Amino acid sequence: MGERRSVRRRISYPSTGGKIATVGDVTSNGRSLARGLSAILLGAAGLSPQGVSTRNAAAEARAKLSGRPFAVSFTDVASEAGLRVQSLAGGQSSHRYIVEANGTGVAWVDFDNDGYLDAFLVSGSRIESPPADVGNRLYRNLGNGKFRDVTVAAGAGQRGWGNGVCAGDFDNNGFTDLFVTYRGPNVLLRNTGKGRFEEIADKAGVAGDGKTWHTGCTFLDYDRDGNLDLFVTSYLEFDLKKVGLPGSDAHCRWKGMPVFCGPRGLPYGRAWLYHNRSDGTFDDVTVKSRVAEATGFYGFTAVAADLTGDGWVDIYVASDSTPSLLFRNNRDGTFSEIGAEAGVAFSEHGHEQGGMGVAVGDYDGDGRLDLVKTNFAGDHSNLYRNLGKGIFEDVVIRAGMGVNPFFVAWGVGFADFDNDGWPDVLQVNGHVYPELEAKPGAERYRNPRILYRNLGNGRFEDLSAAAGPAVLAEHSSRGAAFGDVDNDGDVDALVMNMGEPPSLLRNDLKTGVHWIRIGLEGVKSNRSAIGAQVVVDAGGRKQRQAVLSQSSFLSQNDLRLQFGLGAAERVDAADVYWPNGSVERFGGMAGGQTVTLKEGSGKEGGK
Repeated sequence: MGERRSVRRRISYPSTGGKIATVGDVTSNGRSLARGLSAILLGAAGLSPQGVSTRNAAAEARAKLSGRPFAVSFTDVASEAGLRVQSLAGGQSSHRYIVEANGTGVAWVDFDNDGYLDAFLVSGSRIESPPADVGNRLYRNLGNGKFRDVTVAAGAGQRGWGNGVCAGDFDNNGFTDLFVTYRGPNVLLRNTGKGRFEEIADKAGVAGDGKTWHTGCTFLDYDRDGNLDLFVTSYLEFDLKKVGLPGSDAHCRWKGMPVFCGPRGLPYGRAWLYHNRSDGTFDDVTVKSRVAEATGFYGFTAVAADLTGDGWVDIYVASDSTPSLLFRNNRDGTFSEIGAEAGVAFSEHGHEQGGMGVAVGDYDGDGRLDLVKTNFAGDHSNLYRNLGKGIFEDVVIRAGMGVNPFFVAWGVGFADFDNDGWPDVLQVNGHVYPELEAKPGAERYRNPRILYRNLGNGRFEDLSAAAGPAVLAEHSSRGAAFGDVDNDGDVDALVMNMGEPPSLLRNDLKTGVHWIRIGLEGVKSNRSAIGAQVVVDAGGRKQRQAVLSQSSFLSQNDLRLQFGLGAAERVDAADVYWPNGSVERFGGMAGGQTVTLKEGSGKEGGK
């Protein structure tokens, strides 16, 4: 990425009489300095000790709405579609331990290659013995608005305390596989292509040690050899025998209320990188790749994309109550953690935050991939604008997205819900303390969702109240996956709700604007084309998207990319930046259809 740059922040805090402190060159070896300064800032803000990072940030003033028509309306059709199984994730009315609070991810995956998105729901557990029928669920999309539960027939109903899910064709057989993270042994579901999965995590060498609390995961081809490797995070070290009960110390309280302990005060998590040997097994290269050098974080969602613009896939990890991480690919089999100097470790004011979910997209049309990160209540989300060469700027306030700091935010997606050519943002929310339902005050356990419409000028407006009943419905939600479930040309969402069945937010878009959906098939690159980027040229504008494994909160979106075209009826050209470094241009395509672009069938040297 060229010369290594550092970002220096000037921070004034009243506990030192307004003296200026400078934070600079904070790398993995200087993370204790960053945490120490954050603790000083916490004290200066008058916040009492608690287990999570929050700033009690005020809501920014809302700008006057644009008044432009918005034809998006979401309806929750989960029950009529057949998605009725209640999620299991700890206790219903209280959470005694942090392991009960974080919920699970969900996935859209076309496991049988019939062109329709199937739904995979990760199951959690509870401290007491869970019911015998609890486990992950796989629902086959019948193409008529209905789903059939094929969990048993497909061999996808593993039990345990599940957390996250990511998808990719790791063996390049043409069928998408699933990796599921657990508090305990992980699960690798190899898709046989015959309507069934076989669980091979232990055989493949990616099950873990059997006791770690794994959370995030993403497939990626970090060395461009055409095979998908695997990156995995853990949240923290959790030992039921060693963790205190609610209220037992300063990290077990929330605004004076006794709550479960953590994450602060508990041992940190870590990350692993597994290299695909191309024989169905993986080699642990965590130390060799220098991923092991990153310490001192509570890791959640992992997302892999070329964020530094050098053509090699990097890894971003949203971290809870600790600085978030950006692993820059050094193009030699190693990574360097540069989150602080890149500007994506902290808030715009230099605070560590309670990071949960991540969305990746080019919100301002400048050809670079930007990030949205969701955070704990009392803080704004981040909108990290990509300035190029691995440097980002948090512009969440300037962009108009600082108006809702009230919720614990989890799953999030960049998607063009109204097909006008500008990616919008949908965020799902839910507090971690069910006890709030019985406590007076504004904070509630169940919250509405938030939809920000992209105005196309670098700003967003909150149109949640105009986006249909499913957006305003209150749940304590966690994972969210985005994709067009009914193939009608607009993007829908699958959402995990704590202690309830999932929500299926069907987008009933009423507009005549156009769209195109692009799937990629790698040949020299990995078959799923994970890590590829597509730039479409339509209506005089260029739009860029990336093929991602995990994103949102521990969830998996559709691997196909959907572009809104606005008034344009066709795509003039599409440039594909394949994961192996090659670039191809594909000619004009009519809108209103799904196309598959196969590596090697375009014109080399796209722009």
